[in-house]
Amino acid sequence: MKESTVRTTLTLPSALLEATDQAVNAGKAKSRNQFVAKAIEHELAALRRAEIDTLLAEMAQDKDYQSEVLKMEAEFASASWEALQLEEPS
Repeated sequence: MKESTVRTTLTLPSALLEATDQAVNAGKAKSRNQFVAKAIEHELAALRRAEIDTLLAEMAQDKDYQSEVLKMEAEFASASWEALQLEEPS
């Protein structure tokens, strides 16, 4: 199924447009549109990763969360040890 698209207009600095055209002419993308769409996808992915990193950093500082993690580690310690022993050659 083809993804729907919406036509829009962008205003870009001329140097940025020239660099985009150079990339397209060098075969880095099929068109300006594809190049810009891919650049936006990359930026959105970077924003999502940054958001996840922020949440993970907050979790690292959360004493209640850290306490819960330590409890879970203690509960699974024996199972982890058994699994490790199974992997060791006899």
